[in-house]
Amino acid sequence: MVFKTHKTLSTQIEKLKKESLKIGFVPTMGALHLGHISLMEQAKKDNDVLVVSIFVNPTQFDNAGDLKKYPRTVDKDIELIYKQFGKTQVVIYTPSIEDVYGKQAVSKRYFYDGLEHVMEGANRPGHFDGVGTILEFLFDKVRPDHAYFGEKDFQQLQIVKKLVEKLNLPIKIVGCSIKREPHGLAMSSRNERLSKQARKDAAFIYNTLQKAKIHFQSHSIPSTTEMVQKLFQQQPDMKLEYFTIASEETLVPVKRKFKKHTYRGFIVAHLEGVRLIDNMRLS
Repeated sequence: MVFKTHKTLSTQIEKLKKESLKIGFVPTMGALHLGHISLMEQAKKDNDVLVVSIFVNPTQFDNAGDLKKYPRTVDKDIELIYKQFGKTQVVIYTPSIEDVYGKQAVSKRYFYDGLEHVMEGANRPGHFDGVGTILEFLFDKVRPDHAYFGEKDFQQLQIVKKLVEKLNLPIKIVGCSIKREPHGLAMSSRNERLSKQARKDAAFIYNTLQKAKIHFQSHSIPSTTEMVQKLFQQQPDMKLEYFTIASEETLVPVKRKFKKHTYRGFIVAHLEGVRLIDNMRLS
């Protein structure tokens, strides 16, 4: 069933709750790909009902051009969900901006114990306030038992866990591994904006992360960072926004290694005007 307003959605959720059915929730911005489908497969496996939201959230975009260009394929997305999972015990929510925000789309202010100040938070002011605002709204309407997020947006995953903790919500946040295209590029709706050749060229990001992981085993953090920067300097069509090595738990960028700590490399690059993100555990 497809619901376009939160009131009709809430009525349906109430029915499901009365039947004591477990709800698995996958929030998306549409333009669905196999990465999204893998999240839905996990949600369907773990729960009685799959709920998917399709909504391009304006308050998490710091760039008006990026928001305008974001692919919108709602009818195609609904068709794909039904093709994969049928219509039984599948709920789809496709709200308008007005249904979510009323007359004015404004985000609330959130504090995530510092997770919001580094990397994406530092480079995209207000982004995680927008993420928190839409997720608090959706969690309130969907009332899921489990919610599923991909590790491609690893910082977002950690922030969502912190949001649920801060709001004291009875929801288990489940992180799912990155789904990649055959040549290694992390699957993303933004990939649709790349030309066929650029999509192949973008595999350079994943290849660089693999090299960084090997280098990291026997070299320092500054040495690994310098190696990545030099590799990008040899790619005139691709611009490196940042490469950061951070503690996986705190997301705080680090300059030296300590034993028994888990580190992850985070990378953001631009190709054909498209902002591409990826990450990989280094140790």
